[in-house]
Amino acid sequence: MTSATYLRTDTIPVDRLTPYPGNAKRGDVPAILASLRKNGQYRGLVVRQQPDGALVVLAGNHTRQALFEHGPGDCGVKACGVCRNSPHWVPAARCDVVECDDKTALRVNLADNRTSDLGTYDYAGLAELLGTLGDVDGTGYSDQDVADITALVDLPDDDEPVRGAPERSARAAGDEDGDLDTNPEVFNPVISLRVPHAVFDRWRAALDAHPGQDDGAKLLGLLNEVETARAGAAA
Repeated sequence: MTSATYLRTDTIPVDRLTPYPGNAKRGDVPAILASLRKNGQYRGLVVRQQPDGALVVLAGNHTRQALFEHGPGDCGVKACGVCRNSPHWVPAARCDVVECDDKTALRVNLADNRTSDLGTYDYAGLAELLGTLGDVDGTGYSDQDVADITALVDLPDDDEPVRGAPERSARAAGDEDGDLDTNPEVFNPVISLRVPHAVFDRWRAALDAHPGQDDGAKLLGLLNEVETARAGAAA
């Protein structure tokens, strides 16, 4: 057998589902559970039925974990898309059950984890989509994420004059008197990078781990931490 064969779609209690052994992906289970509560389970888990009858999750391990952590019964969250506020709900997942050999099972698990990492975003399109929602609950995005993405989209293109470029006049920079000393920030450089979404998320998390009134102050704290760590390693 060189590929997975679809057998059936079934709703299976999560305590009958075995997580894939050695799954290397580390998902954000709280974010997945928040999405499930808001949106319901809109995608099935991919589960391998083994010859001994065991059911092993190849794709959707963290969805299984989120459903498990929800627990049985009414969770108390209004209009929960998981338990539907039923006191009789038993944690279960909709699953697409397949049959395959060990190597194919491994490839499916690796591919499911990796292919999502390889994608990129049209941030202008993403900002437009997020802007159509009254709130971003259940999307995996926070209000801060929306603000960051919007700011990223609003950055000037590489072929546009950069704010603070020396060739700009003081009047063009907004200094009516032509006195650059009254607005020294016009000469500050602007950092602009296009990076994969996963890198953006890590950058955002690293910055937000440091106190500061703005990203510049947070970045300074991050750089100080890096320099301190390097100095300690060299000592």
